[in-house]
Amino acid sequence: MKKFIYLFSLVMTITMLSCQKDFLQRDVGIQTDLEEVFKDPLQASRYGDFTYTFSINDYGRLSGYKGMTSQFTDESIANNAQAEVATMNSGQWLDGGAADVSGIYTQMYRGIRNANIMLQFMEKTPWTPEYNPNFIKGEQLYLRAYFYFELLRRFGGVVLLDQALDFTEASKDLPRSTYEETMAQILADVEQAITLLPLTNNDWPNPAAQANRATGAAAMALKARLLMFDASPLNNAGNDAAKWQKAAAASKAIIDLGKYSLEPTYANVLTVANSVEYIRIWPRGGRGFIGTYLSDFLIPTSMGGAQSNLSPVQNHVDLYEMKNGKPITDATSGYDPQSPYLNRDPRFYVNILYNNVTWQGRAIETWQTEPNAQGVITYGRDHGTAISVTKTSYYLKRLWPEASRSGSTANALLNYVFYRYAEVLLNYAEAVNEASGPNEEVYKSVNAVRKRAVMPELPEGLSQEEMRARIRNERAVEFAFEDMRWWDILRWKKGAEIVARPMKGMKVIKNANGTFTYNVVDLPVFQKVFTDRMYLYPIPRAEMNKTSGALIQNTGWEE
Repeated sequence: MKKFIYLFSLVMTITMLSCQKDFLQRDVGIQTDLEEVFKDPLQASRYGDFTYTFSINDYGRLSGYKGMTSQFTDESIANNAQAEVATMNSGQWLDGGAADVSGIYTQMYRGIRNANIMLQFMEKTPWTPEYNPNFIKGEQLYLRAYFYFELLRRFGGVVLLDQALDFTEASKDLPRSTYEETMAQILADVEQAITLLPLTNNDWPNPAAQANRATGAAAMALKARLLMFDASPLNNAGNDAAKWQKAAAASKAIIDLGKYSLEPTYANVLTVANSVEYIRIWPRGGRGFIGTYLSDFLIPTSMGGAQSNLSPVQNHVDLYEMKNGKPITDATSGYDPQSPYLNRDPRFYVNILYNNVTWQGRAIETWQTEPNAQGVITYGRDHGTAISVTKTSYYLKRLWPEASRSGSTANALLNYVFYRYAEVLLNYAEAVNEASGPNEEVYKSVNAVRKRAVMPELPEGLSQEEMRARIRNERAVEFAFEDMRWWDILRWKKGAEIVARPMKGMKVIKNANGTFTYNVVDLPVFQKVFTDRMYLYPIPRAEMNKTSGALIQNTGWEE
């Protein structure tokens, strides 16, 4: 009973200290409580562990779990025109309380505050030999850098807090730091974390239980992602090659560790408990069917779900090459518009469910008939006019383990991946190509990812521009639905070119003789806009309402 009361009190204390309403997490008379927590190494270490809980840790989130950034891009649409996604797609980000704007802003600052408290008070803790305070400090620095990076890529420069503020300090009207100052803070935290943390999960005590723990390699991966962001057109208008060289060096440092490699089979990348490809993950094993984003968000009623609110679009499907390595736009590729799913990049069959493919023991039916004499249209089991079924003739397979099915008690493993080795390779290839063109190292890195996918190597003799296009396409396919595409589009400054393009789907007609006719069609209800102001999110209205003028709104979002 004593142990229960002790742990319950700890949880309650941490919850009260870490879940205030204001993003600055103002302290009011809790100093004594904190002093008591940090007198005990066990309580102090658990306070540090709590910082992890503010991480983004799943693909389906936004309003709880009913959305993902793929719906902001050319990957998918929201079938039921969900208000939050519709608000983002229409560019009215200050309206509707879109969670990727306001929710992430608040969540990240709560995490920053928890890390700052830990860093401020842990020096007072009488650590015993079973604890490693250097590891604990490294974790907090890594997590603070991670939280600030998530803010940076959404909002640009933000209010920088390197200590937990008391009520008097937090009441001040704090200004935003510049983009460069925010970058410098993140980089400083990451560099220090790299020196303090164990290099890999295997270097932690009890490695099997540490898949989510920060490591030196995870900090290196965050550094590489940060420097890629800084070198990209969004933040490097002059195309300074030195920025690309720094980004390349950061990725090369991970490659040179010799600790990571590609998971042998692409289909297993998200679905194995441990992998040589994982640099940092949030283990998400044991997913059931009912009450998860699978049944409530991805899976249609025809397959036992509540609704399918997400449908991949033709724009994404068209990015998959033929298995001979040629784009479907190449007249010599062998692509047949009336057999559109034949002989495609094997990753297509891992990521997408399409008409007449077998899934969970039966054929997917996203067809319809032509109207009969009375004007009646018949629909396949997985199609129709209801908002709970696909509007594009596609379903998302990548995040829907086949074991997750109606009536099954099986639990499916599907991890959330922060960083994996394929990203390191493609980051390195992109950075080197931008810095100096498509040399041998660029080909080697991209071809390694393609070889794992059972795809041919890239053709020799590509220009820098041609290689850029191939790398960008490779990222779109390799990281499909992993919440990577949106951030790539933003950093490349390709929003108008990619997001604002007409969204398309496939209309599948079942003929009287049982054959199918395929026609690509526009999706007029599901089009998206993109304007220049959307490269940065607006500071949430609630935060702007608190300021007396020191907090400046991003350009284009002023009211």
